[in-house]
Amino acid sequence: MVVVVVAVVVMAVVIVVVVVVVVVVVVVVAVVLVVGLVIVVAEVAVVVVEVAAVVVIVVAEVVVVVVVVAAVLVIVRRRRAEKKKKTRIKRTR
Repeated sequence: MVVVVVAVVVMAVVIVVVVVVVVVVVVVVAVVLVVGLVIVVAEVAVVVVEVAAVVVIVVAEVVVVVVVVAAVLVIVRRRRAEKKKKTRIKRTR
């Protein structure tokens, strides 16, 4: 009879230990997954910021090119207008 009681107590202790170990393993795995998810989200955020910076730089370069082209066109138009005025003055004389 004592052997049965000891066996039941030992089985209960083993079951409690197994449950505690399983709970600890599940908690550790959950923490590792959450930390991994946080790291992935941080890396994605860094990539998004880098892409945004590249887009801003490209847009700024395009704006500079457009401004330079517009300035060149204005200069060319003014020179053509001046040449036309000079040729008109020469023809009228």
